[in-house]
Amino acid sequence: MENLVKSFCSPPRRRTPEIGETPLPEALDPKDTMKQFLSDRVVKAARSVYSVMIEKNPGLIRDRKHHLKTHRQCCSGKELVDWLMKQNECLQSRSQAVGMWQVLVDEGILLHVKQDLNFLDKDTQFYRFQDSEFGPNHVSNEKELEDELHEALSLLSQLGPDALLTMILRKCPSQRSAEDLEVIYEELLHVKAAAHLSSSVRKELAAVLVFESHVKSGTVLFSQGDKGTSWYIIWKGSVNVITHGKGIVTTLHEGEDFGQLALLNDAPRAATIILREDNCHFLRVDKQDFIRILKDVEANTVRLEEHGKTVLVLEKSADCNGQGGAAANSKYTVMSGTPEKILEHLLDTLKLDSNGNDPIDPCVSDFLLTHKVFMPSSQLCSALQHHYQAELSKGSDQEKTAYIFNTKQKVVKLIAQWVALYGLLLKEDPDVRDFLERLKKEVAADYRLSSILKEQFRERRRTKMMENGYQSLSKQNQQFDWFSSCEEPAGRLQPIKAQDKVLYEIYKPDSKPLSLMLPVNSSVQEVMSAIVKADGDHVLVKMNSSGERAQLKLDATAVYTALGLNERLFICTSSEVQQLQPLKEQQGPEQGTTDLIEQMSSKDIATELTNYDWELFTAMHEVELIYYIFGRHKSPGATTANLERFVRHFNVVQYWVVTELCLCEDLVKRAILLKKFIKIASVLKEQRNLNSFFAVMFGLSNSAVQRLYKTWERIPSKTKRIYCAYERLMDPSRNHRAYRLAVAKLSPPYIPFMPLLLKDMTFIHEGNPNYVDKLVNFEKMRMLAKTVKIVRGCRSQPYVPSSPQRGLADRMFLDGPATRLSTYSDHALPLRTPSNIRHYIQNLKVIDNQRKLTQLSRTIEC
Repeated sequence: MENLVKSFCSPPRRRTPEIGETPLPEALDPKDTMKQFLSDRVVKAARSVYSVMIEKNPGLIRDRKHHLKTHRQCCSGKELVDWLMKQNECLQSRSQAVGMWQVLVDEGILLHVKQDLNFLDKDTQFYRFQDSEFGPNHVSNEKELEDELHEALSLLSQLGPDALLTMILRKCPSQRSAEDLEVIYEELLHVKAAAHLSSSVRKELAAVLVFESHVKSGTVLFSQGDKGTSWYIIWKGSVNVITHGKGIVTTLHEGEDFGQLALLNDAPRAATIILREDNCHFLRVDKQDFIRILKDVEANTVRLEEHGKTVLVLEKSADCNGQGGAAANSKYTVMSGTPEKILEHLLDTLKLDSNGNDPIDPCVSDFLLTHKVFMPSSQLCSALQHHYQAELSKGSDQEKTAYIFNTKQKVVKLIAQWVALYGLLLKEDPDVRDFLERLKKEVAADYRLSSILKEQFRERRRTKMMENGYQSLSKQNQQFDWFSSCEEPAGRLQPIKAQDKVLYEIYKPDSKPLSLMLPVNSSVQEVMSAIVKADGDHVLVKMNSSGERAQLKLDATAVYTALGLNERLFICTSSEVQQLQPLKEQQGPEQGTTDLIEQMSSKDIATELTNYDWELFTAMHEVELIYYIFGRHKSPGATTANLERFVRHFNVVQYWVVTELCLCEDLVKRAILLKKFIKIASVLKEQRNLNSFFAVMFGLSNSAVQRLYKTWERIPSKTKRIYCAYERLMDPSRNHRAYRLAVAKLSPPYIPFMPLLLKDMTFIHEGNPNYVDKLVNFEKMRMLAKTVKIVRGCRSQPYVPSSPQRGLADRMFLDGPATRLSTYSDHALPLRTPSNIRHYIQNLKVIDNQRKLTQLSRTIEC
């Protein structure tokens, strides 16, 4: 019980800065000004909706009689939903329309006649627009009215899901539907305070959470010494934690929690909690529910023991299709255990009634994607070999034969799924390579087993032939091979392997470079040994464009491919470290390429960005995310070079936008360039390249760009509206909920926002221990694997380059007859060829020194 209490109540450890290579920009932090901006836009949207409503449906708003009472100038909730469904064909359900109206209710624009806070889709619930806010909008023509309505509905549809969620949370727990509980459960997956909880606990929490809000800053939620009655999660806002004699000891923000210790220990409150800002919202769990959930967790937990020690902890699943994968094969999900026992459980529950074409079992893939964290490849291979050779000590000869054959089949199937997940990457691990070669010979020697595997192989080839349209089956009698279905990546860009040699450029204090070819995973010690004598006083230092230096440890590996944007390696003595200065090339370009960009169309630039991103994304194996989060030292021989190359390109694109705008001195050209970057972002979003879309948007949100008021003033209002719509996708509140809702609507292939995936994984990693009571915390591994599988899912369908036909982004930016912005004639056309644009995209030169960018910004606009 005590251990479950620790798991349930221990808050995640305080985190170090987000992602070292790719921090989320400060420009995205929520500000009061942004809240006011959104509120003003909601009022404007409501006015547009109201104007269209009274223009086209004047009888909708009228006096109503209900239960002998007359309600003046109102309409029913059902009529409002019906009207919205007709106006917006993109709405897939009435609940979406309810969420949109709820936005106006929350803002105090749409009022229930009895002041209820929840919008209800019913004939007997009446609403009216606030008189002081509205009068008919005076627009010049019908087209303008339609445009404003379209913009209004677009805004409300983006804000609607959040408003709908808040409405659900405000419901009494006993009144929540199954759909409501599912919505709350999905939200809890991204709440920091619930990150370390199991799926079953989150589901129980969804059923008992109570919404609580307080309007005024300074409100005392409870005082030190009070009796503990509830556990709180901060849903919106922040609080100060105050203790007697010390004052404010800490500040807690959105997603964090407080108040659980008093419940567990049945002790008085240890601190006073005071609201730090207005309009704070909380999710509250009352004591009786809190204690009951803990007891339910204990009741649904099964512990397997050997020699008096627990070796496997299973949790009874809520349903056979619940979270976690193992539930598909049994009623229990692995929570923790020794590596060997977890593997044994997976083999026991692995199904064999298939032809080999079935998808990989989720729980097995969770184990295989994360095994290096808790079970090195050599240990896994040894355990699999042991199971393959296992025999039954008791039973008839027939039972023993059946047991041996079934066990061998299960081991082979698990290995086949291992190969399917990792592909040719497994060949780079000598322990795995040797094991698979040995086992292949043993499988080939077993006629019955090898015959089944050959038939499964032929069946997979038939399926592949039908999918790809091949006309014949070659090599019908091909020998069994683990890697027969694996293919080398087809892109121009090949994956970087751990033992590949790359060109290291290392600079001396006089800025002269030393070039040498070394393996990617070379240690600092090996790099230095190739340059200087071992008995010298030399150190290897990395330095960025701002002059910040970091001396590298001798056992650090793969330091060259892990270099950040405009970082360089220097070799010098210890006494020379402080004298090192950044190279001129690190400072970035002195002149922009505005004239060159002007000659290329926005779609051509975006298309080549997307093509290059797909090559980088495809070259990266999803398991590199695990290596990156835990550190390469946890996975000897592994590399994260492909992931780092992909993330570095994100940074390059981000600072390319800022650099070009800050180096463009001509105001007119700068305004044209700014509009072009917004259109590039639009095309990238249309092409479902969310990584570069966010890179461009981060660049536009950089403080050095945002302060260019004269430039922004020259941007057409329609372009500004598009930019504002995209800006809402960058809203970090509720753990980037706006982005997650947008991604949920996408089908593969698409490129996800990689820095956020890394942030999610860091959040899970640092908020949950690897081991619980010396057992592998498999619930943590499951959560990590779920994020890794997002990458796999994005690439589950092949990427097909976009067609040259005019797309949605082009239509969005058509303000009238086409105008030629460029002053260049046809002699510039060769610069617009795909190969030239590709070369430009792959060789962007940028300034990443924020201080320098700000100075440049102030120079061009005081």
